[in-house]
Amino acid sequence: MGNPQAVLWSPDPDAPAPAEPAEPAETVAPGPVKETVDEVPPGRPRRAVPVPGPLDGHGPATVLAMCNQKGGVGKTTSTINLGAALAEYGRRVLLVDFDPQGALSVGLGVQPHQLDQTIYNLIVERKTTIDEVIMPTSVDGMDLLPSNIDLSAAEVQLVTEVGREQTLGRCLAPVLDRYDYVLVDCQPSLGLLTVNALACADGVLIPLECEFFSLRGVALLMDTIEKVQDRLNPKLEITGILATMYDPRTLHTREVMTRVVEAFGELVFDAVINRTVRFPETTVAGEPITRWATKSAGAEAYRALAREVIAR
Repeated sequence: MGNPQAVLWSPDPDAPAPAEPAEPAETVAPGPVKETVDEVPPGRPRRAVPVPGPLDGHGPATVLAMCNQKGGVGKTTSTINLGAALAEYGRRVLLVDFDPQGALSVGLGVQPHQLDQTIYNLIVERKTTIDEVIMPTSVDGMDLLPSNIDLSAAEVQLVTEVGREQTLGRCLAPVLDRYDYVLVDCQPSLGLLTVNALACADGVLIPLECEFFSLRGVALLMDTIEKVQDRLNPKLEITGILATMYDPRTLHTREVMTRVVEAFGELVFDAVINRTVRFPETTVAGEPITRWATKSAGAEAYRALAREVIAR
């Protein structure tokens, strides 16, 4: 797979002028319902994805690393809401907060600074077991492995460890048979913690903001994934690329989305996460959007993503 080269170009000269009031696609208001239901921006036909049926049992889990070294692209929001949507479809899910900022924990209503046991203790203290750290969430079937700022010290402490890249995998191994999916929220860097997540993952899910600078960083992430595949984890695959913060009202966003589809093709999920004020509200509430705004467009988008993830 070649690295994407982000370039901007002029819009199609045959397209209607944006100033024309009769053309809904370029006005301030969102496009017609048909565009968001039957088509995938920027016009790729939607692939048929079946509604997943119930399971007879649980496990072994598929481990997905939510990874992008650029911050602010929706990794944590996508981890929470994808996990909740998977749980709605009867899958047991474990969310792993692998970022010292603890944003995933905060987004689920947990105060990281008040925790006595976090994933840091699990990594550096042999006497700590994973069952002592796992917490239930408000979503049935979804548990949390929390984190706080202590995790920032783990990267330094792991440097001298033998097999340091496999530490997270060893910690998660005892509970993989209990869950159907383990979603690891990585920190916005390509350091040792992120490599640990990639080394134990079955797939990588890349949230990609529909913005020019986000495209530039994907090439570096792809290089890191290839190195992990070659040296640490041959089974690692790219599960898909999720377009986030999509705004159909802007030409720039649509152009970036077009470039992403051209560069990655079938890897790009049909589900697209639009910009909405609902997501900041859910962070304050400590709830996933599937519970806070059940019938919102954002909730339906993450349910569509969950169906695609299960189908892949």
